[in-house]
Amino acid sequence: MAARTTPPFRADHVGSLLRPKKLLDARDKRKQNVITQDQLAAVEDESIREVVQLQEGLGLKAATDGEFRRAYWHLDFLERFANVTIVPPSVGVKFHTHSGDIEFKPPGIRVSGKLSRPKPIFVDHFKFLKSVAKVAPKITIPSPSTMHFRGGRKAIDDKAYPDMAQFYADLARVYNEEIKDMAAAGCRYLQIDEVNFAYLCDPKLREQVKGIGEDPNQLPHTYAKLINNAIAGAPKDMTFCMHVCRGNFKSAWVAEGGYEPVADALFNELNITGYFMEWDDERSGGFEPLRFVPKGKVVVLGLVTTKLPKLESKNELKRRIDEAAKYVPLDQLALGPQCGFSSTVEGNQVTIDDEKRKLALIVETAREVWGGV
Repeated sequence: MAARTTPPFRADHVGSLLRPKKLLDARDKRKQNVITQDQLAAVEDESIREVVQLQEGLGLKAATDGEFRRAYWHLDFLERFANVTIVPPSVGVKFHTHSGDIEFKPPGIRVSGKLSRPKPIFVDHFKFLKSVAKVAPKITIPSPSTMHFRGGRKAIDDKAYPDMAQFYADLARVYNEEIKDMAAAGCRYLQIDEVNFAYLCDPKLREQVKGIGEDPNQLPHTYAKLINNAIAGAPKDMTFCMHVCRGNFKSAWVAEGGYEPVADALFNELNITGYFMEWDDERSGGFEPLRFVPKGKVVVLGLVTTKLPKLESKNELKRRIDEAAKYVPLDQLALGPQCGFSSTVEGNQVTIDDEKRKLALIVETAREVWGGV
């Protein structure tokens, strides 16, 4: 067994990282108009340089910008398309934590006209990351399915899109424009953050999907086609990975249930090379759905939780990797955290020292299991 020379790597991570205090303070000052946007950008640049050095120092072979320029993992991207509006919360979402449930009302998304991309969105973010990283620079973007899932048909203007097929075609096109510009800027490692496949594993959320007039059995196939069209035409040496997320807000999650309802479509209909998947506790079910993984694809086992500070045991991680390898060859597996550490600017209920220890554990364990990262 050996280290991987292309992504995803044996030791890898999802993307978002805890924001340092100086960055959080600068964001607050910008909200109060105490500093300019340029001054905030300077703090972002400095913080990103430092967090890239942190990742490289730990031995990771890819680095992200920690999503330090964003408040939300998805909204900062989606709202930059024309005729997309972030609307006030209308429905509360029940998030689960290890100490009980909490109610959170996330902002909604409204498509009020024809979709277009007036200018590049995260391309400059990537260019800066590439300029400061010695290892592979990885950028993350929200899945295009996020534009549809939360509100369904009702959140999409029926005058602009009387036919949903045209909506999906336009959505794939505007994403494709951004991805091709990323590729032209030198991006060869792009991750799509996808929550809706995981939400469709949860029986309660499947019922909610029916309530907005959608078929939970059909949506995985619809979304697979949408994502494939969004990434079509990229350079052959560009790797696309996907994080299948169950929700991540201040150490809380939304979806529960094993991957069985979506596994076949997830692994066999999507033109994706690697999958970052959550298996840090019982809410994600067993490893049996890995039997659907075809040759040539890699699953990064999210066995290290970003939601709790307690450090996992290396022996327990190895035991669980062995368990997963009963369903897919060990050579098609890798190790990572179950999610990002800070999907929103607030971050999870862990410290930066906790984050470092967990990432270091992932690198050390990967070296011992596969002979490299």
